Amino acid sequence: MKHLLGEASPGEEQAVIEWINESATHKEYYNQFKKIWDQSKALAAESNVDVNKAWERFQNRVAGQNESPKILNRSRFSRMRIAASIILIAGLGVAAYFMFNNNEPKEMVAQTEQNVLIDTLPDGSVVTLNKKSTVTYPSKFKGNTRAIALKGEAFFNVAPDKKKPFIISVNDVQVTVVGTSFNIRSENRNTEIIVETGIVRVTRSGKTVELTAGEKINMNANDSNATKEKVSDKLYNYYRSKVFVCDDTPLWKLVQVLNEAYDAKISIGRKELNDMRLTSPFYNESIEKVLEVIHLTFDITVVKKENGEIILQ
Repeated sequence: MKHLLGEASPGEEQAVIEWINESATHKEYYNQFKKIWDQSKALAAESNVDVNKAWERFQNRVAGQNESPKILNRSRFSRMRIAASIILIAGLGVAAYFMFNNNEPKEMVAQTEQNVLIDTLPDGSVVTLNKKSTVTYPSKFKGNTRAIALKGEAFFNVAPDKKKPFIISVNDVQVTVVGTSFNIRSENRNTEIIVETGIVRVTRSGKTVELTAGEKINMNANDSNATKEKVSDKLYNYYRSKVFVCDDTPLWKLVQVLNEAYDAKISIGRKELNDMRLTSPFYNESIEKVLEVIHLTFDITVVKKENGEIILQ
């Protein structure tokens, strides 16, 4: 209020400016309040009520009065009352705006293009987004569920709450948990769910599959039938751990992950190389180091072209 009246100290002015700049929501609230404040001042200044004539009409209607009440500065007093009434109404309107808008959840979006992003949801659950991924969620979970939506890939560490299941919508699949950790990856409307801890229920087209720790399922967009299987490696975890863990991993799969991690263009030139198996961890190594290990392990040639393409042959 002091800020709008021009009576704030330099410190108070700075505090107001910092609060406004903290978020778009604060700025919106301030602009709404200032708009109402400015309108109330304009209405009070433009009031053209002739208070003196109104008072004379009132006196003429009163019978049996020998002495008129003493009124000091009637015009000024009336204008003050009008301004006070308008400001009061404005204040109530702003209060209502704050109250109802604060209670109504807003849509929040966590999105990343080139980097891994870690975000904490309103219930305390933590989501780690791989690059080129987006998660949408409400600013406050209301009702009997905690519902969010995912595009791309993310690892979830869900805060336990048996009364409010955590539900993730991704493509045409719904993933439901209570308190667990798991990875979800969606690409070209294909969905892969890998469970690290707890139990996960995966529902699609009315059919539900239950996964436990160490299990995964791949839901193909063109095939409604999907069966769970054991997790064979931990390559999916590379964007969180910065470690490529190959454990009897086929070369085609390592190449796929390397392309994602380094934005590379690696391809396998001979089909017989696709299923060659590699067992070796790479601890935050450069792509050159990984390619060197592949070259030495399988005795294959690494061809680097001018356009950035890399061919294993």
